[in-house]
Amino acid sequence: MSNAANLRKLLSSRKMIVAPGAIDCITGRAIAQAGFSAAYMTGAGTSATLGYPDYGLITMSEMVGNASRIANSIDIPLISDSDTGFGNELNVFRTVQEFERAGVAAIHIEDQVFPKKCGHLDNKELVSREDFIAKIRAASAARKSKDFCIIARTDSRAVAGLDEAIERANAALANGADVAFVEAPQTMAEIESVPKRVNGPCLLNVVRGGKTPEIDLDVAERMGYAIAIVPGLLLGGIIQTCDRLLGDLKQGKFPPVTGSPGKTFARFGAAEWDERRTAFRDPIKAAAE
Repeated sequence: MSNAANLRKLLSSRKMIVAPGAIDCITGRAIAQAGFSAAYMTGAGTSATLGYPDYGLITMSEMVGNASRIANSIDIPLISDSDTGFGNELNVFRTVQEFERAGVAAIHIEDQVFPKKCGHLDNKELVSREDFIAKIRAASAARKSKDFCIIARTDSRAVAGLDEAIERANAALANGADVAFVEAPQTMAEIESVPKRVNGPCLLNVVRGGKTPEIDLDVAERMGYAIAIVPGLLLGGIIQTCDRLLGDLKQGKFPPVTGSPGKTFARFGAAEWDERRTAFRDPIKAAAE
């Protein structure tokens, strides 16, 4: 079963998918090894790995390249940010083809102008509803497999209000999207209303410290969300850990030893590569006469 088909199966189970945010193969592997059923490649995290804020500065090829590396290092479906689709519906068509070819199971495409901003920042700008729906139609038409999941993200709550966000989400679902992603609802009542008013599966973006109030995952599941992504968990933890460790090192302190090179490499398939080291060294077969 492909990872896209696996994600479809998870969606049909009616159990909410929790997908922590991966920024690279290290975090992707950690998510898979922790037992999560899916991972999410965060655009903010990808931007950070290249030294930029989440301001739409990363190109399609850079995003696909990172997604491809992560998808091919894990055995669970990868849902990926694809920003605005990197242009109009022609660009979206190619974007879908590239992400699908890379082994990604799903992407979300948003209705901000290009370049976009993080959904939990102020002063976002939107494309028209017509332009957004054209992109969703193009994305649906571009995929080779119907298992590949198109997630329609609307950032219109912050710009035009919740009613417009709901209307855009429903229009996207009616025009080829598989899942709706209403970004940054601002109250608990709004979080709860989205799955009730949207005519299809909904994704919740759990961004601690962002525009959306804190919510427990089991509460989100009871509200009816199909997917919860947690994009900043590992990125924020990595930054905090680096600051702490480097602060200690600056003072001449080393942390306790918690592993070894061998244990570290074991998490990245060292045993399989050790087997390959000798697997092809059998005696050479004699040529047939």
